[in-house]
Amino acid sequence: MKKVFATLTVLAMLTFGSAVMMAQEEAAAVEEAAVEQVDEAAPVAEEVAEAPAEDGGLVALHKTLKTKFIEGGAGFMALTLVTLVFGLALCIERIIYLSLSKTNTKELLANIEAALKEGGIEKALEVCRNTRGPVASIFYQGLSRYDEGIDVVEKTVASYGGVQLGLLEKNLSWISLFISIAPSLGFLGTIIGMIAAFDKIQQVGDISATVVAGGIKVALLTTLLGLIIAIVLQLFYN
Repeated sequence: MKKVFATLTVLAMLTFGSAVMMAQEEAAAVEEAAVEQVDEAAPVAEEVAEAPAEDGGLVALHKTLKTKFIEGGAGFMALTLVTLVFGLALCIERIIYLSLSKTNTKELLANIEAALKEGGIEKALEVCRNTRGPVASIFYQGLSRYDEGIDVVEKTVASYGGVQLGLLEKNLSWISLFISIAPSLGFLGTIIGMIAAFDKIQQVGDISATVVAGGIKVALLTTLLGLIIAIVLQLFYN
């Protein structure tokens, strides 16, 4: 009887213990789920709260730039901005051209040497034809005149190297021109703004901040735009 009672007691304790453990695990699972929901909801709430602020900041920045552009004189500011558009277009064109003109010189030399050993000059010329870039073109011109003597080959390489250099430096003079024109237009706007300020002083017959503020603002805004454009184009040019 005592053995049966002891066995039932042990079974009851095991059953109760397992039930308590299951209840604790369920409670922990519920708490973890609640914490995950809160953690997931928090970023969403932050994003919802930040989204209007970011949109509002972009809208405010756009309105400010638009206002300053008009205050500086829309026509004159647009003329200055044209230099940025053309300058950036030329910079992008040069970046693309120079990127496509890059050649792995060491690999090209190794391929030419291997071609000369395997198939002679014709094989080397074929390697140069199939390789992109000015270096391969210069090699091709030199190898194509190998039978005319070393002096002819040297002159050919030098002259054709000058041609390729000219192609690499193409449109750079236009970029430097826009770099010079942009601040010059800005300084021209400064002079125009100061003239407008003195005209107002002459009309009103009084020197006050409100009278000259408009002209000085035009002068500063046009100069600022011209200098910013020159700095941006100079960075691309270098």
